[in-house]
Amino acid sequence: MARMAPKRVVYVSCNPETMARDLALLTQKGYRAEGFVPVDLFPQTAHCEVVGALSRP
Repeated sequence: MARMAPKRVVYVSCNPETMARDLALLTQKGYRAEGFVPVDLFPQTAHCEVVGALSRP
C-alpha cells in the first residue's frame, strides 16, 4: 500500500495489535493518523473493531 502512495487510507482492523504494528510502519512512510472510531460489530463477544483514517501530505 505504501508503494501505491494513496493520499488517504481508511484502515479497518479487528486486531488492535496488528493495527498498531502497521500504523508504526505507515507513519514512517509519511502517513498521519487523523482519527479512530471503535466499532462493536459483535456485541456478545469481547472483540471490538477499529476504523482509522490516515492521510499524507
